[in-house]
Amino acid sequence: NLTVESPDVFLLTGIPGLENLQSWFTIPLCTMYVVAILGNCTILFIIHTEMSLHQPMYYFLSMLALSDLGLSVSTMPTMLSIFLLNSREVKVNACIAQLYFIHTFSLMESAVLLTMAFDRFVAIHQPLRYTSILTDSTVLRTGLAFAVRSVFMVMPTPILLRRLQFCLPNVLSHSFCLHQDVMKLSCSDRRVNSILGLFVVVSTMGLDSLLIVLSYILIISTVLGIASRVERLKALNTCVSHICAVLIFYVPMIGISMIHRFGKHASPLVHVLMADVYVLVPPVMNPIVYSVKTKQIRRRILLRFRRRRP
Repeated sequence: NLTVESPDVFLLTGIPGLENLQSWFTIPLCTMYVVAILGNCTILFIIHTEMSLHQPMYYFLSMLALSDLGLSVSTMPTMLSIFLLNSREVKVNACIAQLYFIHTFSLMESAVLLTMAFDRFVAIHQPLRYTSILTDSTVLRTGLAFAVRSVFMVMPTPILLRRLQFCLPNVLSHSFCLHQDVMKLSCSDRRVNSILGLFVVVSTMGLDSLLIVLSYILIISTVLGIASRVERLKALNTCVSHICAVLIFYVPMIGISMIHRFGKHASPLVHVLMADVYVLVPPVMNPIVYSVKTKQIRRRILLRFRRRRP
């Protein structure tokens, strides 16, 4: 077991109990990163180059892809250092910088999922006024507002963490840095950090999730008022991709939050796997879900590949 006798250096955790087999996990890990980066870049490229996709729904999908790319790039350095180089050490400042970006992009993704829920509600409830309500300027202002919210809501976190004194043992629970995980290594009073973290989560992701549920209650209410069964199914089908994205993001996020707060006696392997699912699965699955379920995206991707065949 590697130990570092300095509170200025943290030790990351690979896969507890499977340290001798960690090199075998590099292939699926690298595959997931390649799929995440290529998949989200493909979504961005298709939407940017196809004029017919310059619509609010696809602008929001671009924002989701950017958030997923940011989340993937933020976690990549430390995870690859463990599984490729067997290097577990990370300096405090680098760790705090990483957790800042991870949490910022997580809040951005939550906000984008909320705007996409509102987009679906407007498209179903007010289809004739859709383009007049969600204009390009409205979409841009909404995206900027949520980006600014994410950046400034997380900004106090690194400042407050630097005020803490960190003690030995200095072993983190994951392959990357998270606020609640780093905070637990402190041997000074961390009540302010804990209260701030809870406030940020409740006022952003908590509020976003409630508003998403409210949006779908209104969507279902609107759909039930449609006379034709075919039209009802068609309207609900436009929400399937978004519902999948919401579940892919929020289920692991809720799981890891519950484990950190109430699962102190849970196996370390459970902590690691839940955290890895939280940061790795959404960036991988979102482009796949939207490519498969969104006809316009799928059709244009297939056309691009056919054009490149000799």
